Amino acid sequence: MENENKMWFPAKRYGWGWGLPCAWQGWIVLTAYVALTIATVVFINPVSHIGLFLTTIYGLSMALVLVCWLKGEKPSWRWGDKK
Repeated sequence: MENENKMWFPAKRYGWGWGLPCAWQGWIVLTAYVALTIATVVFINPVSHIGLFLTTIYGLSMALVLVCWLKGEKPSWRWGDKK
């Protein structure tokens, strides 16, 4: 049960968004994103199919943001550690 609620992506210390994954599930998601992005660059020629290329990259990126939003800390602007 505890693993279901564990976050996969911690918030960045500075700025807005998420840092590198802190759970193996997050590493799988990030690895899949990188692999699919590389496959898109290799198999879709951006010169002749720019619309398909941009749509695919956009879709992959939005899927990554959605997973980070659902399985990460709530994003907010951060200025580092409060001391």
